[in-house]
Amino acid sequence: MPTLRGFEFGADIGVNEGSYDFAATATFDDLDGYLAYRDNPAHRQMIKDVILPITAIRAAVQFESS
Repeated sequence: MPTLRGFEFGADIGVNEGSYDFAATATFDDLDGYLAYRDNPAHRQMIKDVILPITAIRAAVQFESS
């Protein structure tokens, strides 16, 4: 997607108990870029087909870096 500037992901390395198993971060130029990514039909379908079937719990946060 043209609005996606960067994407990183990885499994938890097991340092602290109670952590989630896996994390992903995505970087966008601005809020509009994120919203275009979030609402993209191909992205929504990938979440439905790939992510949701293997996800018991999901936590999300959006933040602006300084």
